[in-house]
Amino acid sequence: MSPDEWTYLAVLLAAVPIGFAFKTAGPRVKQVGSAAVGLGLTLLTCGPHVLHSLVTILGTWGIMKVQPRSCHFLALGWTFSYLLFFRTVTAFGLPAPTPFTNAIQLLLTLKLVSLASEVQEFNRARREEATAFAKTPAVGLLLGVPTLPEMLSYSYCYVGIMTGPFYRYRTYQDWLSQPYAGTVPTWQPLLRRARLAPLFGLLFLLSSHFFPLDYVREEAFYARSFAFRLFYMTPVFFTFRMRFYVAWIMAECGCIAAGFGAYPVGAKARAGGGPTVECPPPDSPERAGAVEYDYETIRNINCHGTDFCVRVRDGMRYWNMTVQWWLAQYIYKSAPARSYVLRSAWTMLLSAYWHGIHPGYYLSFLTIPLCLAAEGTLESGLRGRLGPGARRGWDWVHWFLKMRAYDYMCMGFVLLSLGDTVRYWASVGFCIHLLALALLGLGLALGGGPGRRGNRPPPDKSHEE
Repeated sequence: MSPDEWTYLAVLLAAVPIGFAFKTAGPRVKQVGSAAVGLGLTLLTCGPHVLHSLVTILGTWGIMKVQPRSCHFLALGWTFSYLLFFRTVTAFGLPAPTPFTNAIQLLLTLKLVSLASEVQEFNRARREEATAFAKTPAVGLLLGVPTLPEMLSYSYCYVGIMTGPFYRYRTYQDWLSQPYAGTVPTWQPLLRRARLAPLFGLLFLLSSHFFPLDYVREEAFYARSFAFRLFYMTPVFFTFRMRFYVAWIMAECGCIAAGFGAYPVGAKARAGGGPTVECPPPDSPERAGAVEYDYETIRNINCHGTDFCVRVRDGMRYWNMTVQWWLAQYIYKSAPARSYVLRSAWTMLLSAYWHGIHPGYYLSFLTIPLCLAAEGTLESGLRGRLGPGARRGWDWVHWFLKMRAYDYMCMGFVLLSLGDTVRYWASVGFCIHLLALALLGLGLALGGGPGRRGNRPPPDKSHEE
């Protein structure tokens, strides 16, 4: 492990005891204390580069003050434009930000765009209340427009500041004012969530030792057989998954220790978005103790779903779940296209941009729409014609191809550079690109299509967990 990885691990582990310290504290202590811890971590790991986050926050606050009715898209434009400057600061003679600064900036961008959207929705609801056309308030509406100090406290809250999960401002508000926080379960869900993290950590260490990524950049690697080169992307993706499984599970544990993101099961909370059903808070300790809670709001990874779901699109849904919600809510829904595949391409393009400016991100993310198109046409053109037994057989083939597609795309994500990515893909004959094109052609020849409802394939419950 690198020094940076050890630092990340230390931050993740420290969040657990810090969370216990804040869980039953009052709203003011939670607000100021969590922001102080987060700002301290930021200063410690970023130094003067903390100015990047501060400028981004102040710019978004100014947009919300000047244009509260249309601040969402303006904030999206501002934060994404600042990301470009942030990643090219060396061209202006400024020092390159630390990796920790980059991580904080990424999560902060999601928070600020979401906050601007929440503020815009809050102002719209207030205007509608003053007319005869008032609608039922949306679930999870803001309790009030945050002041600048409140916005700074949310932005620098230590919870997920470097590793996620992403959470809305309303989720943060609910944590500050959580009634009877002492009755919210902590130890049992924390231990249940953390139980596999040591195994994943061990597998990461073993896999990264025996199958190092740097070997792919060496000439000796390309002197090996085609079969070996094709195989090598599988342990690389395995290492990649294990690394993030540990990081995201521990990040969730930090939230659980603080009672952050805990909602009654009846609220039917979604990862990132929070409750979807209005669920009044308990009004007594006895009632609070009888409530069953979950932490779905801050759930960032479904390890079983990621590894064993059948479809490419389901693999995306189970991976980095809170960020996937953000992309669906603020990018996919407003995409300048109606086709599911084209909307997905637009979403993947902006997701690649959010991750960085390395060509490998774009090559990997923009391969996904091709895989989705092939998947959709085959489902409607082939799978729909098969009997139950043949469908189960096809699903196993589909799962195998899905995993190999993600192996292949992961290589671009981790190799980063155009030269390294194309060299590796060329060494395995651009196999996934060619296979996806062939399967797309087969699906079209069999009369398949991307499906109805905006060209999205119809749901198939047999794939669900």
